[in-house]
Amino acid sequence: MRHNRAVLPPVGDRKDPPVFRARRRLVVLAAAAAAAALLAAALLVVLPRGSSAVSYVDGNDQAVLYTAGHRPLAPDFTATTLTGSRLSFSSYRGRVVVLNFWGSWCGPCRAEAPALAVAAQQYRPSGVAFLGVDVRDTPASAEAFVRDYGITYPSVSDASSVITLDFTAVVPIAGTPTTLVIDRTGHIAGAVFGAATYPELATILARVTGKTAGGTVAGP
Repeated sequence: MRHNRAVLPPVGDRKDPPVFRARRRLVVLAAAAAAAALLAAALLVVLPRGSSAVSYVDGNDQAVLYTAGHRPLAPDFTATTLTGSRLSFSSYRGRVVVLNFWGSWCGPCRAEAPALAVAAQQYRPSGVAFLGVDVRDTPASAEAFVRDYGITYPSVSDASSVITLDFTAVVPIAGTPTTLVIDRTGHIAGAVFGAATYPELATILARVTGKTAGGTVAGP
């Protein structure tokens, strides 16, 4: 099991005395450990091994496929994009959507960003839409992130984690990054809990869309 998730953005003021900064780091580490434990427990409860409701990508229990009939309904939301326009998630209904929860402060998010940027370009002919949810970030940092990594798909701001908490009610999101693949009916068909790789996304999307990157029909 991978343990490459960032749970909280950096906190603290460089002007604080060293002892205060040390205490604050301990609090953050403790919170991260607690969140990781909650994620592990949630995975055991929601995604039990051997269950017909879920399968794992290449044996990795942080990359999952939900069986048709057992797919959670994705919550709807309306939010403001990083460019200032309003976006309703319901407008994506009828399309397969890759929904990525990220933050510029998150190291694993930076690690996965190139794969997401490439996947978004390559799956465009297949009709797959990519959308980001920028969690607990500042506009300047978020804009620099998408510019530096060449991300061309939109992201909405989730500065108060309202969208994240709504999704946590139906899937075990305990931190960023988390990437969800949502089918044409608006149900969550697959997920990667942690930094997503291109092969993981390709496997999940082939199962959900029946097509590979570029729009060709996937094999059996």
